[in-house]
Amino acid sequence: MQNSTTRKPIEIKISTVVAVAILLNESSIPALEAALKDMTAGSPDFFDDEFAVIDVDSISEQTLDWNALIPLFKAHGLNPVAVRNAREEDHAAIRAHGLSIDMVSKPRHEPEVAAAVPQAEKAAEAAPVVTPIAPVAPLAAEPQVIVRNMPAMVVDTPVRAGQRIYARGADLIITASVNNGAEVIADGSIHIYAPLRGRALAGATGNTEARIFALTMEPELVSIAGIYRTFENGFPPLQAHHPVQVKLNGDSIEVSSVKSTG
Repeated sequence: MQNSTTRKPIEIKISTVVAVAILLNESSIPALEAALKDMTAGSPDFFDDEFAVIDVDSISEQTLDWNALIPLFKAHGLNPVAVRNAREEDHAAIRAHGLSIDMVSKPRHEPEVAAAVPQAEKAAEAAPVVTPIAPVAPLAAEPQVIVRNMPAMVVDTPVRAGQRIYARGADLIITASVNNGAEVIADGSIHIYAPLRGRALAGATGNTEARIFALTMEPELVSIAGIYRTFENGFPPLQAHHPVQVKLNGDSIEVSSVKSTG
């Protein structure tokens, strides 16, 4: 009798793949190569074959050498899988390299309101101008701070080198250490009640209010909403015996001690 639970040759399921975004502000291959070398400090496994989406929005009118660009990224440990905001005339060349075209929906710009008809303008000019007395507006109330509650994913075991944990749509709470070569990612904030020695990326879908907390900070890289910071020159000196937090301050990463207010 045939087993009714026999698996099909192919099954399609919804899956989430985390990819870094490469924002290109320059089309010169030598300039990009120099920037990558400076970014990775010559480390061959800095990106560890990360999936990457190349965003060319800021140089959309410039011509890119795709035959040189894609091998350049692969040589530095980045694995491009798609291109965003590419010109339509470049689509064929991009697809020839096995990359997808990432379509981005941009907001529609409503047409400007048409000017009033000339007859109405003439009537308005002829009529006497009466300025109504506007009522006194009430004082603006204090802005309401809305705290967005997010579910949390809890990990109780050490995150070892080569492991990657992603808390999709949630905060990430880890009660053990995150070792060198490990990577933890969350759409919300990341809380580590142990040393952080690997890489931590909070606000992965663009949440600029996300933060990273750890009892001990010795990370390879931290990132909030795609803005990252590495520590090749050492970690900034902080008050001893205090947890550390990482947050965004404008467009830069700020690292500070979490001090008790009690």
